[in-house]
Amino acid sequence: MRYCKRCVQPDTRPGIRFDDEGICPACRFAENAPEVDWEARRAELEEIAEYGRAHASHGYDCLIGVSGGKDSTRQAMFVRDELGLNPLLVNCAYPPEQLADRGAHNIANLIELGFDMINYCPAPGVWKRLQWESLTRYGNLFKSCEMALYASAPRVSLGYRIPLIFLGENPAQTVGELCLGTVDGNANRVRYGNTIASGLESVMPRDMGAERTILYRFPTDAEMENSMMRIVYLGYYIRDFGKRKNAEFSMRHGMQVRPDPPEDIGDITGHEALDEDFVIVNQMLKYIKLGFGKVVDQVSEEIRLGNMTREEGVRLARLYDGRCAPRFVERLCRYFGISRAEFDELVERFRNRDIWRRTDGRWHLAVDFDNTPLG
Repeated sequence: MRYCKRCVQPDTRPGIRFDDEGICPACRFAENAPEVDWEARRAELEEIAEYGRAHASHGYDCLIGVSGGKDSTRQAMFVRDELGLNPLLVNCAYPPEQLADRGAHNIANLIELGFDMINYCPAPGVWKRLQWESLTRYGNLFKSCEMALYASAPRVSLGYRIPLIFLGENPAQTVGELCLGTVDGNANRVRYGNTIASGLESVMPRDMGAERTILYRFPTDAEMENSMMRIVYLGYYIRDFGKRKNAEFSMRHGMQVRPDPPEDIGDITGHEALDEDFVIVNQMLKYIKLGFGKVVDQVSEEIRLGNMTREEGVRLARLYDGRCAPRFVERLCRYFGISRAEFDELVERFRNRDIWRRTDGRWHLAVDFDNTPLG
């Protein structure tokens, strides 16, 4: 396990390859940001907008997948108010048992900002069962959920014949996920991302029929080509598109954030993944599996933007990364009908012994942020 010498991202993230100088791909992309021709990108975006107008259907020029959070609120308002398009929003909704009150508020807030929206709602029983399979097979609560999330707008695109879809940021630029094969605004290969590339069969129980899981299935390449589907990373075309700026914008327009302290939620901002709370547990699971959680991602972006020194990023990551208050775990246990002991036993099955060491009865990462061994 190594950490990037500029930010604090480790090389345990799937698909990440550091260069010979020990620098992660996302930091290398950040180096090139001052060289971006933003006028050329805007011209390209205007051409994309014209594609949406030329292929409008049912009165809508494009689709945007939304949660009511910082990125989707900014995207929806940018597309409508800056590009002059009429978007149809698609919300892949969590079941009522999982949805947080703030999540319901933020979706309602986005509708009240003047948008039409379709709620894309997989059956709660199927949802929970696939979550359990995702957790027990991969130590990832959201593997199946992300399949439904990413499939939602493309599925609606096929049904409503609205070929233009906007997403947020390109993972190749923000975290260095190069498996998508593109570092620009083209998101048509998003189905090949790390979480969803394995397909739904990787989490489906044998006794569950395919007809129960249609909403989790991303369209095939042939379906996308035949429908002239065009998926675009909108963040690629917006100069200050990022976690902090998007949150500031969306909070000004009514978005609610988390009031919890970072030691409870493993999040130093409180304005990410707001619609439900199991994500906090899942970030703890990721920390146990890969050695990093949400705080590492947050501070790494701030370091690349020049808003934070690496030393400050290291300090915050040591304090808060992977933290999760017991109340969130206990709620998840009630959701699945298991005991805390059963959950803890399950979690330990996924602890990566290559990067963790146990001394004095406690686990700690084997390498410090300066890449020196610990213990």
